[in-house]
Amino acid sequence: MGVPCSKFSLCCFHSNLKPSPHDFFDLENGGENGKNVLPSFTEFSLDVLMIATDGFAADNIVSEHGEKAPNVVYKGLLENGHWVAVKRFNRSAWPDSRQFLDEAKAVGNLRSERLANLLGCCCEGEQRLLVAEFMPNETLAKHLFHWDSQPMKWAMRLRVALYLAQAMEYCCNKGRAIYHDLNAYRILFDQDGNPRLSCFGLMKNSRDGKSYSTNLAFTPPEYMRTGRVTSESVVYSFGTMLLDLLSGKHIPPSHALDLIRVKNLTMLMDSCLEGDFSNDDGTELVRLATRCLQYESRERPNAKSLVNSLITIQKETEVLSHVLLGIKHGTATPPQPLVLTTTGEACLRRDLTALHEILQKTGYKDDEGIANELSFQMWTNQMQETLNSKKQGDAAFRAKDFITAIECYTQFNDGGTMVSPTIYARRCLCYLMSDMAQEALGDAMQAQVICSEWPTAFYIQSVALFSLGMENDAQEALKEATKLEAKRSKN
Repeated sequence: MGVPCSKFSLCCFHSNLKPSPHDFFDLENGGENGKNVLPSFTEFSLDVLMIATDGFAADNIVSEHGEKAPNVVYKGLLENGHWVAVKRFNRSAWPDSRQFLDEAKAVGNLRSERLANLLGCCCEGEQRLLVAEFMPNETLAKHLFHWDSQPMKWAMRLRVALYLAQAMEYCCNKGRAIYHDLNAYRILFDQDGNPRLSCFGLMKNSRDGKSYSTNLAFTPPEYMRTGRVTSESVVYSFGTMLLDLLSGKHIPPSHALDLIRVKNLTMLMDSCLEGDFSNDDGTELVRLATRCLQYESRERPNAKSLVNSLITIQKETEVLSHVLLGIKHGTATPPQPLVLTTTGEACLRRDLTALHEILQKTGYKDDEGIANELSFQMWTNQMQETLNSKKQGDAAFRAKDFITAIECYTQFNDGGTMVSPTIYARRCLCYLMSDMAQEALGDAMQAQVICSEWPTAFYIQSVALFSLGMENDAQEALKEATKLEAKRSKN
């Protein structure tokens, strides 16, 4: 499997004919000279998968959240020497074995080089497992949000968008247009550094089909109304992925659209990309993301239209994917363990008492720059009332009277004369203490908007997300907080 050999093609063909942008290897039909042929769908025995994964050893877990994930993914080595990814569902996910087997076989019939293809399954007793191609070079989330040596290049981001759109188009053409919870963790990189869409999202993860687990801020509007995923919902999620690629962050669509409306694209674009792309390229991708994020689902483009739009803006098509990605060909990037700070450990444990002590001890030192800008207003009556609200809120916060603290901090925020990320962080914790996780998340995100590189904003956001059961986003926020705190300690 290669990368484009011309600006119009995605794979190297032994032909003088110019291939269509919709022509990439359909592995059902053999690929190039048959070399990419995958085995047909197989029903594996539990014993075979036990041996392959060393008894589902913790050391072989490759899913982002380890043993805490509801459905854990393991790396496994089959007797034929092929590496596979084995997804093990919890017992309640698929109570009907026949439904699981039928669904797995349907997905297992798909064969494309744009997918991490499903090779088989296991359905013995209460065990429900899927077996897919193993992708050795981490996820898009890793390379885009948590990179170590270099940020993802603009040309690679465009390639990710195109390959993902092609995966969606292939699935639509095969009658599998529904993809559940499309996000940056679902995009995997193969040994050539090419991005692929995980096949696991093509199967619903619950008995009723309501399988959006992501933060509500990223959920398609129609899903909020009906609880069902449609093909248009998948396009909406693709739009959020384009925002990820543009910004290098996982920002809520509503916030991004606000920036787009006021033409503040500088705030939206990843600062690491400065000088790496033209304004026209950036504008085109923003325009495409905006179309995908239309409130009315019928106004969104289909997958074929997305491919047609993206093929025209590809860059450096002659450069191999692993080169653009900055990895060695055919080798995996070894996972780097996340070393948590004291605050990070408290967030992971959801130890609200410890977080209260940390916020109390830190005080308002991170507000200093913002407060100084407004110090000339100190003499006004309105400012005095605002400061009194803050003072009363702080006293209640110290006394662990969280309801009173919420009321006082709300008065401070409603005053509108000062902006304090610390106030939002404190009120967020008060909401968490009062079992109001959704309100807490709103405050944590507001603190992030005010101070986009403030570790505390991401720490408290992770706790709110954990409380809402949004494990993927919580872990992502925790990683970002750890990264920002390490960066801050170096300065």
